[in-house]
Amino acid sequence: MHLKAMTLRGFKSFASATTLRFEPGITCVVGPNGSGKSNVVDALTWVMGEQGAKSLRGGKMEDVIFAGTTGRPPLGRAEVSLTIDNSDGALPIEYAEVTIARTMFRNGGSEYQINGDTCRLLDIQELLSDSGIGREMHVIVGQGQLDSVLHADPMGRRAFIEEASGVLKHRKRKEKALRKLDAMRANLARVQDLTDELRRQLKPLGRQAAVARRAAVIQADLRDARLRLLSDDLVTLRRALDAEVADEAALKERKETAESALKAALAREARLEEAVRALTPRLQSAQHTWYELSRLAERVRGTISLAEARVTSATSVPAEERRGRDPEDLEREAARIREQEAELSAALEAAERALEDTVAHRGELERQLAVEERRLRDVSRALADRREGLARLQGQVTAARGRAASARAEIERLATSRDEARERADVAHEEYEGLRAEVEGLDAGDVAREERYEAARRARAEADAAH
Repeated sequence: MHLKAMTLRGFKSFASATTLRFEPGITCVVGPNGSGKSNVVDALTWVMGEQGAKSLRGGKMEDVIFAGTTGRPPLGRAEVSLTIDNSDGALPIEYAEVTIARTMFRNGGSEYQINGDTCRLLDIQELLSDSGIGREMHVIVGQGQLDSVLHADPMGRRAFIEEASGVLKHRKRKEKALRKLDAMRANLARVQDLTDELRRQLKPLGRQAAVARRAAVIQADLRDARLRLLSDDLVTLRRALDAEVADEAALKERKETAESALKAALAREARLEEAVRALTPRLQSAQHTWYELSRLAERVRGTISLAEARVTSATSVPAEERRGRDPEDLEREAARIREQEAELSAALEAAERALEDTVAHRGELERQLAVEERRLRDVSRALADRREGLARLQGQVTAARGRAASARAEIERLATSRDEARERADVAHEEYEGLRAEVEGLDAGDVAREERYEAARRARAEADAAH
């Protein structure tokens, strides 16, 4: 394994892309002061993962980017790629040639690549650690470092010897394993806390789940009982509704019959009123005739009284006075008076009979009118009662329909509540099963983590023994 080439672009004084090619053996870089010889070594250190700006002879990491000159503006990034010949397989990668690249942007971002694939700094460090050319391996001796090696104390020399012998990478791995063990302990403690908390919560959750299942069963029984009661009520209401509808139909028929009877009574009343209007002139004529006959009867009675008075006076006249008149004249006058009396009696009897007939006919008409009025009032009263009963039945039908609609809505609401309760019970059961599975998984994970912890502890013990 040997370095094959290194390309610098925008790194310190190398503004343009510069490629240095190395051959097996020793390669010397010669030049005057300030020509950038040390920058080549800094680039080699930087591309292998150096993170300290002071090790690169700078104040901050952005100083490695070309800062510009009077005739050339500064660049926005620095890039160095190192190509290593791995034909002997010294690097643990299946490539005969490995190119490591690092790019630094002025905003502080960095990118690392191995053979063009983006990677992490840790990947590069692990790749180079087994070859002995890592950034912390003392294969690069910079300015002033030789004096520190020569004047180092025993502990410092031990550190240099360990780095040269390759113990440093094992120490780094040991430190990494220790950090992982500490993180594992922290994770185990956190998982143990979580497990204890979940176990503590599992019992109340189990009780809650049991209570929820019991409550779901009770609610289901309650809903079933309510549904059965509502079903019975619904059947009863439907029967009552059917009976009300039948009664309504019967009442409608009775109403139609009553309306027909009312129409017939009204028609008959109209006919009677028409007959009354037709008989009114005759009644008035009969009344007029009765008045005339009454007057005539008075006159007849007056004439009769006069005639009786005359007869009385005639019979009471002395003989000598009676002898003064002619008997024939008296006879004729008496016959004439008798004829007038007979005529007046006949006329009076006829008038009285006509009056009696008229009065009787009028009384009959008035009785018929009273009867029809009573029938009309009865029919109107019956019709009003039937209308009131019909309205009452209509209200009962509406109330029954409202109760039926309310029952249907209650049934739908109870069905929805039942479905929601079932969903909540299913969710609670799933949460309970999930928590139980999680606790079981945590128990299994505890066993696996304890095994990994024991394996790590044994590896640490072996590393300590090897050290």
